[in-house]
Amino acid sequence: MWFWIMLRIVLSPILYLVWLPRNSGMKNVPLRGPALLVSNHLSFADHFFGPLPLMRPILFIGKREYFTGKGIKGLISKGFFTGVGVVPVDRTGGSAAEAALQTGLRILGEGKLLGIYPEGTRAPDNRLYRGKTGVARLALASRVPVIPMAMIDTFEMMPPGQALPNLRPRPGVRFGEPLDFSEYYGQEDDREVLRKVTDQIMMAIRELSGQEYVDRYAADVKAELSGRTPRPSSDDDE
Repeated sequence: MWFWIMLRIVLSPILYLVWLPRNSGMKNVPLRGPALLVSNHLSFADHFFGPLPLMRPILFIGKREYFTGKGIKGLISKGFFTGVGVVPVDRTGGSAAEAALQTGLRILGEGKLLGIYPEGTRAPDNRLYRGKTGVARLALASRVPVIPMAMIDTFEMMPPGQALPNLRPRPGVRFGEPLDFSEYYGQEDDREVLRKVTDQIMMAIRELSGQEYVDRYAADVKAELSGRTPRPSSDDDE
């Protein structure tokens, strides 16, 4: 919460003045009550420019490893991810996918905005990749509004591996109209339904972002680019 307050009071004027972000669709995000915001993930800068135009903070689910590092680096990591609204996943009760689901349901049950990146990782380039079905399970189990959210030009502004952002182009975020999945409520254990809902979510993001869609998992492509052998991917991997 402290980071969101700092973003609103201190960083917000700076980000608007320096980058003149192009934002739209904020009226689609409810002013109160729970909602699931589903977004592409292009850059580290998404953490700043995604929540920027909203009057409410967005919480994100993250790996507990972000919060358990040792030494100064560990403290910095914990402070940053706590500050930007990342909630650590507690895996003590089962698998990572189940832990993420329960954590997400708890956040939404508290009436908050929950953000999720269905691709599961930052994209290796400026394209949109296949989504993991965990987002569909969460959407159907929570029965809250699902709002597509597209980050625009943050990859060009600060591509992965670049320490400092470019001053151009102008980044921004677009929020789409809520998606209605009520016809699938009660079917969150049907794998075909989960894949269908997930694909609908990804297509809604693509319509907002204008990205080329790649029907592969981003993690597999990143592994190939780094020379590693991709591990077998699962729809439910978080």
